[in-house]
Amino acid sequence: MSTAALPARSKREKQMVLVACILGSSVVLVDSTVVNVALPAIRDDLGGGFAGQQWTANAYLVTLASLILLGGSLGDILGERRVFSLGVLGFGVASVVCAVAPTIELLVVARALQGVAGALLTPAALAVIVAVFSVEERGKAVGSWTAWGAIGAVLGPLIGGQLVDAASWRWIFAINVPLVAATLYLIARYVPEGRRGRERAKVDVVGGMMCAFGLAGLTFGLIRQPEVGFGDPTVFVPLAGGIVLLALFLAYEASASHPMLPLGLFRSHNFSVGNVETLSMYAGLSLLFFFLVLFLQNAAGYSAVAAGTSALPITVTMFLFSRRFGAVADRYGPRLLMGGGPLVAASGLALMTTLDADLDYVTGLLPPLLLFGLGLSMTVAPLTSTVLASADESNAGIASGVNNAIARLAGLLGISIVGPIVASRYGDAADASEGAFHLAMAIGAGLVALGGIAGLVGIRNPGRRVDSEGCAGGQLSGAPRAAAGCSPSPDAPRELTPASR
Repeated sequence: MSTAALPARSKREKQMVLVACILGSSVVLVDSTVVNVALPAIRDDLGGGFAGQQWTANAYLVTLASLILLGGSLGDILGERRVFSLGVLGFGVASVVCAVAPTIELLVVARALQGVAGALLTPAALAVIVAVFSVEERGKAVGSWTAWGAIGAVLGPLIGGQLVDAASWRWIFAINVPLVAATLYLIARYVPEGRRGRERAKVDVVGGMMCAFGLAGLTFGLIRQPEVGFGDPTVFVPLAGGIVLLALFLAYEASASHPMLPLGLFRSHNFSVGNVETLSMYAGLSLLFFFLVLFLQNAAGYSAVAAGTSALPITVTMFLFSRRFGAVADRYGPRLLMGGGPLVAASGLALMTTLDADLDYVTGLLPPLLLFGLGLSMTVAPLTSTVLASADESNAGIASGVNNAIARLAGLLGISIVGPIVASRYGDAADASEGAFHLAMAIGAGLVALGGIAGLVGIRNPGRRVDSEGCAGGQLSGAPRAAAGCSPSPDAPRELTPASR
């Protein structure tokens, strides 16, 4: 199968495809955060108490994180356009059910279904970008996708709060419907049919089930841990079960004739290092947002709204620069950006260890936020493009699924592991202590810096591109092992031959 982009399309058509991918992905990002501002109103209307509020938020996160790898694989088998459409449509239907739900139980079920749909459309959206944009255009396209997604994630809660106050919590779900309708129109009008699954592809049912339940156990345990600790059975049983299932999943994939995730994919330096960098970056990002809000509210005396919007400069910086850095990576290679970006971001976190409760926002907090945002802008688009480029384009869905799953788990791991470390030193005052905030930021800076070092050492800039016309590609969606193997080196199923390091 060719790894080139689909037949040449006009610039406008490509822009419309990108808009469809941005809109589709944005509803998933927005709905992961917007519901938080509506939880008190939902409790007052439907009841359910604290448990109902918890599961209204967490049911979505659990299904989204646990199924995103499987969703990426299905995109490779059934075709990225088909799975993207199905995910967007499913998200719209689930949003309608959320908006009209008469009971808390039905709302929780509908939120879980939203997560299922999000797990289908998120990796498929990136796979569509890979299919439509050439290698030379892809970094810029992914940069735009990243920038607008960040804007949506920030504006979502702000708009959601206004809707809850002015009308009803139900409107935070109903507003998805016109966005979904617009996305479906753009898909039907502009997104090409794309690549159908390989002829002899088979769905890896056993591997898919083990992966989904393993990720579900891991996700549930990590979400639950900050509330009750690792010693609680509702935490360590799902965590242990999830780890065992994922270990069995990897062992099964190593010997399966049609594996969902061939372990050979990780022989690509860029894929492996890119995902290590994803783990470190998103762990550091989660620590920043979690501990910054606590510190500003409980130590610096900020209101909830002021604390929640304090990190807006990060989003603005990403919006302004992500596309530009994506274009730089397209032209000069990703290595320096993937190495330097995390180091710039880490310097921003390190500066935050000097802040105290009497901080001035403009002179104290704003500079490190801008530094962190600049580093994130340098990193995210080149990182995403590099991870996707290290797999055969017919496997872009599963490559995106792996990267998305790692990013989501990294955020949960960061809070679950670092939170108890901070609490063990500062006790009940951890959420209001300057020292607790400084320790969390120091750990975050170290994690992010490690990602930058990994990028500098391990990422390989692309050289000549190997023509793989006629190759069967990888095995992620089930191509027989004998058909794979067109790569000239261990560094990819579809590789760009390494140049200078």
